Amino acid sequence: MSTTAVSSAISYARDHKQRFLDELKDLLRIPSVSTDPDRKGDVRKAAEVVATDLERIGFENVEVIPTQGHPLVYADWLHAAGKPTALCYAHFDVQPAEPLDEWKSPPFIDDDAYAVKPEEQAVKKNWTSPAERDNNIYARGAVDDKGQLWMQMKAFESLFKSNGGKLPVNVRVLFEGEEEVGGESIEEYVKKNANTGKLKCDFALVTDTELFAPDLPTLCVGLRGLVYTEIEAQGAKVDLHSGVYGGAAPNAIFGLIEIVSKLKDDNGKVLIPGFYDAVQKPTDDELKAWERLPFNEEEYRKAEVGSDVLTGEPGYSVIYRTWARPTLEVHGIVGGFIAPGAKTVIPARASAKVSMRLVPNQDADDIFKKYSDYVKKITPKGIKTSIKIHSKGPACVVNTDNPYARAAVEAMHEIFKKDTVYIRSGGSIPIVTQFDKDLKVPSIMMGMGLPDDNLHAPNEKFHIPNFHRGIESIIRFFQILGGE
Repeated sequence: MSTTAVSSAISYARDHKQRFLDELKDLLRIPSVSTDPDRKGDVRKAAEVVATDLERIGFENVEVIPTQGHPLVYADWLHAAGKPTALCYAHFDVQPAEPLDEWKSPPFIDDDAYAVKPEEQAVKKNWTSPAERDNNIYARGAVDDKGQLWMQMKAFESLFKSNGGKLPVNVRVLFEGEEEVGGESIEEYVKKNANTGKLKCDFALVTDTELFAPDLPTLCVGLRGLVYTEIEAQGAKVDLHSGVYGGAAPNAIFGLIEIVSKLKDDNGKVLIPGFYDAVQKPTDDELKAWERLPFNEEEYRKAEVGSDVLTGEPGYSVIYRTWARPTLEVHGIVGGFIAPGAKTVIPARASAKVSMRLVPNQDADDIFKKYSDYVKKITPKGIKTSIKIHSKGPACVVNTDNPYARAAVEAMHEIFKKDTVYIRSGGSIPIVTQFDKDLKVPSIMMGMGLPDDNLHAPNEKFHIPNFHRGIESIIRFFQILGGE
């Protein structure tokens, strides 16, 4: 190992800490909400910012690749002869910021479009966006995933600038702008280029996960799959006057509620026939390792969930339920009259967004068929239903018996001065499964978020020390793989 190379790259990162953070703030100000058609230009702007910086720091073949949806960004540097090749993934699109009135500072930019609580308007003139509080940076996308994308970018820069424009390993970059809406474009791109050599690599680096606890280096080795749907219910052909037609006309909202109420029982067990048939249990060794993790259920309930009680299937721990059991959740119901005031209508249409998180061995297509057949069976008389699929993908567990996982563990140990723990995540990153399936490579999921970072919620944050430790961990990861 070359101590000179180590110190020069990490010293560069430390010398430029404030600039790196300021650049991240500029990226966070872009409201690149991929699910909002009005923000299509903002998603492309974020792509262009990333591409421009990749070219500036030394990458070659930089492209902003148009798709049917939002663009991809590709770049490479392939001059480290005899060294492994990394495919580095992250995403620059973000979730919507709503509900806006729950943000304590603007989620994107400091203007009236993102006004927050009325009682705080008097101090709004003193706000900045993104805001810094308690050593955290607050903005939509701070940790999911712009902050973690920018960790990669600044690790690349530190290595390039401290080593005469060279990297210790070969690197391909593939960033996307559709992760929050299913990632169809990157899926198509990877499938198309799997056999062309354009994406030839030895492993993928994914920075879109979290540490199990503050100051605890963590490698994520498993993800749940996802089937995200929308049930649309229709009763009458148009909304009807409830006084004139009440008692005769079917109510689409009541019909939808009846359907949703039959999807799970009181204990959280999913009632779809065959839903659990293929579920693969964690190994005994994995379960024992989870038991040793520093987890306090009561603190989790209070600090992260904020509810009176925790719910879910009896007989399983919280970690088991959130990492290795399939689930079904309802994300939103829309229908009828929802404006202020009163309007006595029987709604003709209603819809509910419903998703299922899957675990290893469950097939997404099979689960969707079982689900759609069951919804059809329990649809009440007078109601017609149809189901849209927004996204779907299988779960995965990544093999860590490879030199890339070992290098990641070593790198994080050097930076954190602690042993690395292995965890699963309850979330889904569909591209990880695709890297395994189509490119035949393992993914190293080396994220730096925290459990209380409010992903997809108001007041999303990224702990600033983790941003910097992430940069340094990636630097060391690449140096170790390059023999430095």
